[in-house]
Amino acid sequence: MAQTVLHKAATRGYADHGWLKSYHTFSFAGYYNPERINFGALRVLNDDSVDGGRGFGEHPHDNMEIISIPLEGDLEHRDSMNNIATIKNGDIQVMSAGTGIYHSEYNKDTYNKVKFLQIWVFPNKRNVEPRYDQLSLQPGDRHNTLQQILSPNQEDAGVWIHQDAWFNIGDFDKGVSANYKLHKAGQGVYVFVLKGDIKVNDQLLNTRDGFGIWDTDQLNITAETDAEFLLMEVPMEF
Repeated sequence: MAQTVLHKAATRGYADHGWLKSYHTFSFAGYYNPERINFGALRVLNDDSVDGGRGFGEHPHDNMEIISIPLEGDLEHRDSMNNIATIKNGDIQVMSAGTGIYHSEYNKDTYNKVKFLQIWVFPNKRNVEPRYDQLSLQPGDRHNTLQQILSPNQEDAGVWIHQDAWFNIGDFDKGVSANYKLHKAGQGVYVFVLKGDIKVNDQLLNTRDGFGIWDTDQLNITAETDAEFLLMEVPMEF
């Protein structure tokens, strides 16, 4: 029988640093909840809003797969691998921190906020050579269907990471349904609603709710309103 966990939007951790407002689905920085450390290999899901002209100064990471998905505005990225890039809504960015990197993220627009998801996934290989990649996706490719944006395979659609993880985004009109089949045994799916209301099997989810499901080989998603959502399939043991 499928196992599930529900994280309503209002129960997330919250940090207000003035220039940065961040909701934490899982324990992060000053927010600690022993029942919300991770969902399998999914360690961090932060919903961030950065004021104009502000950002994160240079800071280190290692042995983590770090994925950024911009929702609004443009975010400038700089790192110790000499990458300078801007990511915007419709893009996905990935870093394999591996043996160690430094990077910074900055909103160069003085007037408008940047909103983005920062996601960390535990890798299946430690101390790999650090790498950076970004990709501009076609938002039309997720209309009433699931668009794969991340996988373990370099040759597949989207970016790739060092983990048996598959991410998909759907942008569904009200009433549209889809079945999702998990790629491997021992995997789970964490669903995060970007906007609107959806039903995953029999569970109703609203904007910014999170819902994890495992011990199953498939699930059904139905849009109760026009809705956009992110599916993150990860190993439950790693």
